[in-house]
Order: sequence, then C-alpha cells, then structure tokens
Amino acid sequence: MIQSLLIANRGEIACRIIRTAQAMGIRTVAVYSDADANALHVQEADEAVHIGSSPARESYLVGEKIIAAAKATGAEAIHPGYGFLSENAEFAQAVIDAGLIWVGPAPASITAMGLKDAAKTLMAEAGVPVTPGYMGENQDPAFLAERAAEIGYPVLIKAVAGGGGKGMRKVDDAADFMDALASCQREASASFGNAHVLIEKYIQRPRHIEVQVFGDTHGNIVHLFERDCSLQRRHQKVIEEAPAPGMDEATRVQLCAVAVKAAKAVDYVGAGTIEFIADASEGLRADRIWFMEMNTRLQVEHPVTEEITGVDLVEWQLRVASGEALPLRQDALRINGWAMEARLYAENPATGFLPSIGPLDHLEFPEELRVDTGVEQGGEVSPFYDPMIAKLIAWGETRDEAIGLLRDGIDCTEVWPVKTNAGFLGRLLDLPEFGIGDVDTGLIAREVDALVTPPEPDEDELAEVAAALCASPDDGPFSAALGFRVNAPSRAEARITDDSGNSYVVSFDEVEADEPTADVLAFTDGFARRYVLEEPRGSGHSAVSDGAILSPMPGRIIAVEVAAGDIVTKGQKLVTLEAMKMEHSLTAPFDGVVAELNAEVGAQVQVEALLVRIEMVEV
Repeated sequence: MIQSLLIANRGEIACRIIRTAQAMGIRTVAVYSDADANALHVQEADEAVHIGSSPARESYLVGEKIIAAAKATGAEAIHPGYGFLSENAEFAQAVIDAGLIWVGPAPASITAMGLKDAAKTLMAEAGVPVTPGYMGENQDPAFLAERAAEIGYPVLIKAVAGGGGKGMRKVDDAADFMDALASCQREASASFGNAHVLIEKYIQRPRHIEVQVFGDTHGNIVHLFERDCSLQRRHQKVIEEAPAPGMDEATRVQLCAVAVKAAKAVDYVGAGTIEFIADASEGLRADRIWFMEMNTRLQVEHPVTEEITGVDLVEWQLRVASGEALPLRQDALRINGWAMEARLYAENPATGFLPSIGPLDHLEFPEELRVDTGVEQGGEVSPFYDPMIAKLIAWGETRDEAIGLLRDGIDCTEVWPVKTNAGFLGRLLDLPEFGIGDVDTGLIAREVDALVTPPEPDEDELAEVAAALCASPDDGPFSAALGFRVNAPSRAEARITDDSGNSYVVSFDEVEADEPTADVLAFTDGFARRYVLEEPRGSGHSAVSDGAILSPMPGRIIAVEVAAGDIVTKGQKLVTLEAMKMEHSLTAPFDGVVAELNAEVGAQVQVEALLVRIEMVEV
C-alpha cells in the first residue's frame, strides 16, 4: 500500500482525498499557490509545499514543480484530483518516469479518450453507439459551417479537448455559427491549449446520463451504475443524482454493459466516467442513448455514486494504484436508496450568475448533509480558481426523501458577504418537473427567470430585522427610527434598506439588547439579504442606469466590440471579459453612444473598473 501521497490539486477535492488517505494511514502532502497559503487543504494535510504564484498556470498547472515537491517530501505517489493536470497524459507519464506512482489511468488511456473526436472514432470501432456529427481534422471555418449545415441545425460546437462546459456552444441558426465558433475556439485555446472543435447534432430533448466505471491492473472492470447530470446551466452541471429517474432495469443493464465495453476498449485502469447523451422525448430507451465522451479521472459528482453503493472511490483509487485488485466484483455491487448533490457556487444569479469573490465572514453548512468543501468561515473565495464553495450531498431511502433532505439543507446554508446560488438551487428542487423526474438539459434555461428572482421578505422577517436594528441598551432605543414617540405604546416604525437597495417602512415591537446592531443578515429559502437602517444615499456610486459599464470582477479583456463614438443598441455586446476560467460578455444597458472607452484587448482589469460609458442619444 502507498505510504505517502501528494495531492496535485486544491479546494474541496484536495480535502476529500486527504480525508480518505489519512483514514487509510497514508501521509498526505498538499501543494499550494500564494492565494492558497491559508487554505483548508493546506491546514488538513500532514505537510504542504508552496509551488508558485496565484495564477494556476504558474502553480497548479506546472507539472515540474509538483513532481519536485513530491520528491522533496518523499511522497511515493501523486493523486491529481480533477481539473488541472488530471487528464494530462504528458504529466501522467512524467510522474511515472520520475519513479512515482500515478493515481490514475495509464497515459495511453488518457490520450485515447482525451480528444473527443478521436474518442468517438475509437468507440464507434468498438461497437459503442455515438451521436452523428463531424469529427475530422479540417478546422477551416467555412468548411465547418458547411458540415454544420449538412448535420442540420441546431448543432453543438465542442472543443475536442474540452470539459466542464468550456469550449462548447449551441448554435440554432447558420447566421450565428461563425461568431459562436470563434468564441468557442478562443475559450478552448485559453482553457486547454487546443482550439480544435467537433460539430455534433444537438439533441432536442437531451438528458445527460453517465456511468461510473472502475478497472484494476488484474484485468477486472466493473461499473457502479449510472448518474443523471441533466440539470445544467450553460453546460455546467448544477444538481446530480443517482440513480437516474425513469431508468428501468433493462435499459440500465444495457447502458452499463456498453460503458464497460467502452472502458475495456482502452484497457482502462482506475476511476473513469463514460458520459452519454439520451434523447428523452420518449423516455429513457437504450436505442436512443449515445456515447458522448469519457472522463479519465474522478468526477466532481462522484459522491452520489459513493452514497448509493457504499464504496469510497478514492480508497479504491489508492488500492488499485498500489497494485491491489478491485475490492468488489460486479455481482457484489448494489444500488441502495437515492442520492443527490447540489453544487454551491460563489456566484450571483441575479446578475447573470457572475462569480462573486471575497471573504467568507459568515459560513454555516447543514449538519444533516454530507458537505464536501475546501473553505471555512474566515477564508475567502479567490478570483483565480473555480468558484465552487461546496458540494451538498443528501441520501434517502427514496428519491422524494433525498429531495426533501437536500431542500432542507439548502435552507440551512448561510454564506455572507459572498453571493451564492443557494436560493437558485432550492427553487430548482421545487420545480414540479424535477419532482417527477421530468428533466432535461434545457430545463434551467426555460425556467431561469423564476429560479433567480428572490422572494419578497414577509412581514414577520422585516419586523424582526427592524427590531434588531433599532434595539439599544438605553431608554432611547429608537433615535434612528421613524415615527417613534416617547410615552407611546411599545410599538415603533422604522425604514430599513436591504443590500439590493430595496426600502421598507416597518412597524415592529420594541426590544432591548446588550449592544446596538449595525446590520442584520437574513437567510430565507437560500436567499441572503443584509439589512441596515436607511441613510440618505450619496451620489458617488455608478450604476447601470447612468451608463457606466464596470468590470464585475478582476479579469482579462479578450474582445472589444465597439469604439468611442459608436452608436449602440440595448443588449449589444461591448466587451468580453475572461475571468475565473469563463468568458463574460458585457452589453449596452440602453440605446446610446459610446462616450468613453477604457478597454483594450489583453488588458488586466480590477473589479469595478470603468470599462465603457454609454450616453443616451437625444431623439
């Protein structure tokens, strides 16, 4: 058995691996960048090594530094987690060449399945059904546009080296193809160093079904059943569950057999996931499910498989990497109950899901759920990495029980001042379609407006908030309140404001407190608000209404679509910002003229930097 392990990753997955390794008696070594010097994974590991500055390309993506750290600390093996270098065949080979144990599949398997076009060709040859499309070498834009027209719109453009929804665009019409292609290639090049794409037929009622597979060095390969990851926003998974709703046993048997066949085609060793796309227009049918890609690593959503099988997949990875056979054979694996995972992100659904960064001054997770996280109260969300705060995982005897437990857990999740998608997640679970398992990858897009709108605070919440804000230890607790009179009944009125600028006049019962309260945090159904007693507003803050387009976060400008003096229309793209591994388009808030332009391609900008100012055109 491996005695010492370096984890070449960060955040919740690093903490997750450390937890299992230490339980197995394995010494753990963490690596960290400048931004992660005080991170939770650094604290939990037995030893930690600094490997560079904050940007991932200068630390977590530098294989030489990671291998050097392993050698310096005497680590026998390297576990890559997911993301970063986990599916980099060259890094895997370098680890092996350095005399270290690579906790993952053979480099040849990573290479075979790493490029989506080559993987589909290989799977088709192995008898695995694949979706129709173009997967060739010709990357000329005009040629690709012709192939898209032949396939028939809508089509999906996908980076061949992609993952996590990056380098992927759905195109509904030929007129939009060239812009979508350019954006997709740009994002693919920045994220994966490879701008090549493939074109696929877009399935109109798609469900994302994947099968967990596992192989060892003794020729054994098993599956651990399927997961449903259909609830996605912009191709990024949001809520996952196992097993898949609506999956009958006959379809499950056929699908899982195909997944094992795919893994055997590349002599797979370790944990892997075979991803399929299903046409759910007539329910889940084996003849309407096609191979999409293989992820040659542990998946973010692996906990739901662990919960229904009782298997610790990280423990299996470490045992297989140590040369042991799989602990269980196929006939010993069973589905027990139902599990769901919700990804809690530091993002603001009310502003188009823009990432939210900063300190985590207040952070509480539900005790009833399994919570995989890499942060703690007093930590922070960095602008340099993926904005996931935690994974909230629920297990129940039935699907309805799992939904209820996860919903209650989301209600008990409290994060401030960083904005999160907790309320959005709770609304998703409340959708009638989700409740009956009638899901597909377009569900969120169809319901997004209702999902992101915060609920109106009720009278009881406002009264409690106002009372807390106005409470004081002396006899004059309401000097800042409106409508208070000496000798009046013990009821008062105050005007309070939330962090979105909404103002409320509230009547409430007087209370006393040991000390005044400057602000009050309220968490309702996953939505967070901060209330203060209203004060006169200054004029120093720029807003969209005055035409100031500010950078929503630190990032790099990758496209400027306008020039000073240009006439623009509401919704027109002005600037594209690359931040936290994604592209964010900033658009005109109204018809007008570009009065000021402070954006240049390649420039690094800070949060709230003025990029463009639009002035209304007099008619």
